[in-house]
Amino acid sequence: MKKTKLTPGEWAVYECLWEESPLTLAQLRRRCSQRTGLALSTTETTVTRMEKKGLFRVEQGARAKQYYPLLERSEAVLEETRSFLDRVFRGSPLSLMNAMVDAGELSDGELEELLGLLEGEREKRHG
Repeated sequence: MKKTKLTPGEWAVYECLWEESPLTLAQLRRRCSQRTGLALSTTETTVTRMEKKGLFRVEQGARAKQYYPLLERSEAVLEETRSFLDRVFRGSPLSLMNAMVDAGELSDGELEELLGLLEGEREKRHG
């Protein structure tokens, strides 16, 4: 699938499908409404637009269309992260981390986890 930037409404629909798929339109409407508080009609409109954009694999079930996500959550997160980094931090993950550290946003546990991730990556690269 080509790189696609999801709108907030599309993220909400995909979150429901990443949690469980396939889902019918009626199931998507209910779950998205419960999850986000969006009107049922708003979710239906979003699903219709997403279908036209080719963001689903759609199969005809016994009674209704079944919707499957074409994008893995990890792919969407990576694309969104890259877009955010480019837009806000000129593509620099280090600038993002500096901002988080300077603002005191990372707990001691998160700092330890981050150090572990960095050490693990260093070991992978340099044996």
